[in-house]
Amino acid sequence: MSEGRVSFRSTHVEVDLDAIAHNVRALACEGVGFMAVVKADAYGHGAPEVARACVGAGAAWLGVALVEEGLLLRAEGIDSPIMVLSEFPPGAEAEALAAGLTPVLASAPGLHRLAAVTGATASGIAVHVKVDTGMHRLGVWPPREAPAFVTQVVSAGFGLGGLWTHFARSEEDASTTKDQLDRFLDVVDAVRDAGHEPTMLHTANTAATILHPEARLDLVRVGIGIYGIEPAPGVGTSLGLRPALSWRSSVTMVKRLAAGERISYGHRYELDRDAWIAVVPVGYADGYPRSLSSNADVLIAGRRCRVAGNVTMDQLMVDCGELQPSLGEEVVLLGQQGDDMITAHELGDRAGTIAYEILARIGARVPRRYRP
Repeated sequence: MSEGRVSFRSTHVEVDLDAIAHNVRALACEGVGFMAVVKADAYGHGAPEVARACVGAGAAWLGVALVEEGLLLRAEGIDSPIMVLSEFPPGAEAEALAAGLTPVLASAPGLHRLAAVTGATASGIAVHVKVDTGMHRLGVWPPREAPAFVTQVVSAGFGLGGLWTHFARSEEDASTTKDQLDRFLDVVDAVRDAGHEPTMLHTANTAATILHPEARLDLVRVGIGIYGIEPAPGVGTSLGLRPALSWRSSVTMVKRLAAGERISYGHRYELDRDAWIAVVPVGYADGYPRSLSSNADVLIAGRRCRVAGNVTMDQLMVDCGELQPSLGEEVVLLGQQGDDMITAHELGDRAGTIAYEILARIGARVPRRYRP
């Protein structure tokens, strides 16, 4: 739900588009192309708005996971190059190509489907061949088969717009990253020996862009970093990345409860002293993880207050202790209030997951508000 649609909820996400632009500029590398990865609705931030901010800050490419995500950006009037970071699904090829989405190929069936749709027009389409160098998700495997696959791609009439791979541990393991990069560069040499010259080589995600300059090559694909989140705590701190998203709500009910009272479904949270309890209209249907039940803090009046009991579908309760909140008072679920901040990494740690998931799971029923 974007700004401009009617919403009566106090629960909302605020996105600072100036922070997005700042982060793109902070992560850009001289002489290297920049792809802003805006898949999953720009990691929950809102893809069209974020894409425009990224392009305005110098991003030459946009990356999406789904054809539908690329079509949405086109419908919003965004004409920058858009790469779908996996093969077009069966039946999507014609519409994706008509929208000018850049295809990725990594398998013979994917090549055959694309060739069947393009026919004699294949020569006008530059594809990017993905090589699996150890992530073992998508890509040509084993890497030694990549030159033969590229030959098939070129023989079908397509241009070789690029070769690329994806790192598995670039934020934490230099050795593994070096091994993957060496495998990839061996493939590049073999492809060139076979008589094919890729227009573009790219391997670096956010962490590799920061930690491994040798992996930047012709283009970096930056995801989590453009949202102001370090790919791992401490990685990129010196860049001054600015978190772009905050998640806010307000107090809708206040109760004074006595010691011994139990709260929420299952009555698993028992007060050990008299306390003020605030009800906040946000729940797991909005993407606030149920695993944060009695296990996370929110900010009220600049103070940390514990989520009390099980997070419910549409509401959560907060143990405010002796702090008596007011009806309508702001509650920060994620972001800064006063001198304190709740980060996506903090919530991810408490929920047993990662910052990426915390952001990406914020639901569409939570309105997004944008600041330029």
